[in-house]
Amino acid sequence: MNLSKIALPDAEGLRRAAEILRAGSVVAFPTETVYGLGADAFSERAVGEIYRLKNRPSWNPLIVHVADLPAARALAAEWPAGADKLAGAFWPGPLTLVVRRASHLPGIGAVNDTVAVRVPAHPVALDLLRACGLPLAAPSANRSEGISPTTAEHVVRSLPDVPLVLDGGACSWGIESTVLDVTGDVPRLLRPGALGLRVLREVAGTVALPEAETEDGAARNSPGMSRRHYAPRARTVLRPDARDHEGLTGPVGTLTYEGSEGTEVLSADPREYAADLYAALHRLDDAGYATIVIQEPPRTEDWLAVRDRLSRAAA
Repeated sequence: MNLSKIALPDAEGLRRAAEILRAGSVVAFPTETVYGLGADAFSERAVGEIYRLKNRPSWNPLIVHVADLPAARALAAEWPAGADKLAGAFWPGPLTLVVRRASHLPGIGAVNDTVAVRVPAHPVALDLLRACGLPLAAPSANRSEGISPTTAEHVVRSLPDVPLVLDGGACSWGIESTVLDVTGDVPRLLRPGALGLRVLREVAGTVALPEAETEDGAARNSPGMSRRHYAPRARTVLRPDARDHEGLTGPVGTLTYEGSEGTEVLSADPREYAADLYAALHRLDDAGYATIVIQEPPRTEDWLAVRDRLSRAAA
């Protein structure tokens, strides 16, 4: 692992990162959710470098990160009142809003008339956005379909050719942003994430849920909707009891939550579980297990985002 790619987010590190981005290349940086692989959202060549490095399918769109609300509005053809209300309540933070895309902004991945945008809450991400002066298209900084990175070391291990990683420590939320489509009369959940439905409804009122799974290759307005995603290299199995190894061969690692025994035991609180989930999957994968058996989390709304990630990892 080439740790020389990792830089402190001090004045020199931010200068180097901004220089790389303005030259049309990519930089990995921390957000409060996961580490992102950023590029100038106005440069189709730079955005293409994201897809190349990640081996990401062209139909999977990207989220654009901006420094503040006016910068987000500048990327939209129209900015609904509901978007203002949600942004005022949750930005900076782990909420992504899908709005109609301004005509001067290239399509970010999949060709459609929308753009997904958010203001991250991590101070390093905000410092970088201000230093480079660019809106940054940024998916998670890992190979496509793999476990999302929550540390700088995760990034370098997954993407050894990345030019630079700004090290902001471990991500606090540890799971991707919630994505809401606000182009219609009622906000629609496209990807469950760090912000739960309960807190969103307190601001937005009714939130419509996804009507059906989006087939791989089909147009979509949000990332994180692929059938297989967030997946370890090891075979991943969800079972009610992680001690149930029937039909499995080779070494088996287990992921459970408080009250159960396992190789990795996470909190029974869904927020704390989510914050540690990817790091635990990285540790299990690095340990060389042939199979990872994960205890199924409760089927409640509070666990919706975790269940989404685990079901895609096990697909």
